[in-house]
Amino acid sequence: MKNKVIMVCDDDQGILDVVELMLEIEGYHVIKVIDSTTLQEKLQNSRPDLLLLDLWMPIISGEQILKSLRSSSDFNDLPVIIFSASMDGAEIAERANANAFLSKPFDMVQLASVVEEVIN
Repeated sequence: MKNKVIMVCDDDQGILDVVELMLEIEGYHVIKVIDSTTLQEKLQNSRPDLLLLDLWMPIISGEQILKSLRSSSDFNDLPVIIFSASMDGAEIAERANANAFLSKPFDMVQLASVVEEVIN
């Protein structure tokens, strides 16, 4: 289970750093992406086991990214967890075909539990 690669995309550096720390404590290798416009290229190069994706980001939203991934033969089966503070985030994540939704703010136990459930 551990040693799996998780890519995290969020436009907030603080959230990226905290999520990286939480996941590394759990034994995962983390790749951080702050610019959603570079995400698909980084996915091609890294081939992570899981993508944690913020819903609301400038330029390309998490919903747009996920819809694009689900229509791509390369990434349509990539496990994706959407996370957001949005009140309708869970509904948007389900509509975009995410594997799970995590409401911000979340704690380490919640993050680890959802990641473990989706990645295995």
